[in-house]
Amino acid sequence: MSFFTPTTILLLAAAYFLGSIPFGLLLAKLFAGKDIRESGSGNIGANNVARVVGPAAGILTLSLDVAKGYAAVWLAGRFTDQSSAAMTLAAVAALLGHCFSVWLNFKGGKGVATALGVFLMLAPLAALCSLLVFILVSIAWGYVSLGSVSAAAAMPLLMYFLWAPGHAPPLIVDLGTLFASALVILKHDANLQRLIDGEEPKFSFRKSKGDAE
Repeated sequence: MSFFTPTTILLLAAAYFLGSIPFGLLLAKLFAGKDIRESGSGNIGANNVARVVGPAAGILTLSLDVAKGYAAVWLAGRFTDQSSAAMTLAAVAALLGHCFSVWLNFKGGKGVATALGVFLMLAPLAALCSLLVFILVSIAWGYVSLGSVSAAAAMPLLMYFLWAPGHAPPLIVDLGTLFASALVILKHDANLQRLIDGEEPKFSFRKSKGDAE
């Protein structure tokens, strides 16, 4: 299918705008009247929201960030007869929206939850295995950022082997997955530096004004 049709252009725009909704910012203001960008690490993701506002707001942020990624890819599949190319491009658009939101002067979060959402729609088994990597690494070492980077790094390999039994994914899916993984890892550059320096805070459900992911 052509990717220059009005329908596909609208779908990619919709995916970007869905991804760009800053749920962490909105929920922090709703729950605590705070601008999350001025608290903790300044990140709008669930980890920082949980640290600064509390676990309820953090869990809700996580759920909505996952949901918007899933919805963006679902919409692309719904209107393109499940085109893997269109769905992959919508996944990338949603992730770009979250990381570079038009509502936040093209700044945003680190994309972990939104990436989980898009891959849950694209390749559920690969996404669940990546989630397992995240959980195991986060629990073993106590750093959400390390779990996030590990899960992102594992995703291209998981996607390749778990796309469909006996079938490798189309090239555009491989490229889209590599791009998404690289973006999530690059957005964690400050966390990686703090890990190297021994200054990265461990995750806690307790409210804190300290640094966060």
